[in-house]
Amino acid sequence: MTFVFTPSAQIAVPVVGGEAVFPVRRVYCVGQNYADHVAEMGGDGRNPPFFFSKPVDALVPGGGDVAYPPKTENYQHEIELVVAIGVGGRDIPVDKALDHVFGYAVGFDLTRRDLQALAKQKGQPWEMGKGMDQGGPIGAITPVAKCGHPAAGAIWMKVNGDFRQRGDLAQMTWKVPEVIANLSSYIVLKPGDLIFTGTPSGVSAVVRGDVLEGGIDGLGELAVRLI
Repeated sequence: MTFVFTPSAQIAVPVVGGEAVFPVRRVYCVGQNYADHVAEMGGDGRNPPFFFSKPVDALVPGGGDVAYPPKTENYQHEIELVVAIGVGGRDIPVDKALDHVFGYAVGFDLTRRDLQALAKQKGQPWEMGKGMDQGGPIGAITPVAKCGHPAAGAIWMKVNGDFRQRGDLAQMTWKVPEVIANLSSYIVLKPGDLIFTGTPSGVSAVVRGDVLEGGIDGLGELAVRLI
């Protein structure tokens, strides 16, 4: 096959405990999946899960220096549990959903909140608020064989050493099996898909020079510096 230009390299995420890496196909995100975050965003109640996507090349495997994006005065952090799909499927039953998981990771869903809010007001897509370059730092994926299926445990974010977000995975409105089942009713999930599962309350604005550190019990930590 001859390309008109050299195609981009495959985006891949390191895997804990080995040299092999996880090739990423698509990146899905669940909106407002913790009740306290729903409240701080002005929502109410346990609404059906909804999804949006980030470009695969927005991922920053391993963290490190991350560029502060243009066109925003309100760039915010969100710490999230990321589910890595290892077995695909459509219309996956809730009671079989965990069989499709390869592993889990810590991820940051960085957000141009002002652009997202403007898009909401106008009924427009969120891509420019959520899909900017380097807007998805992600830590190494821990295989299920090493971590099981975390349904509870601390999830937290610090900015310059001070806690901004402190929650527990047990507070998720829609649990991982429900998220997988619901998403697979819309699209065919395939190996290599990642699902960012939402964030607890405490999201706040960050600026150039800030250091963001986040972690989830049993899955390690992730750190980035905004430049």
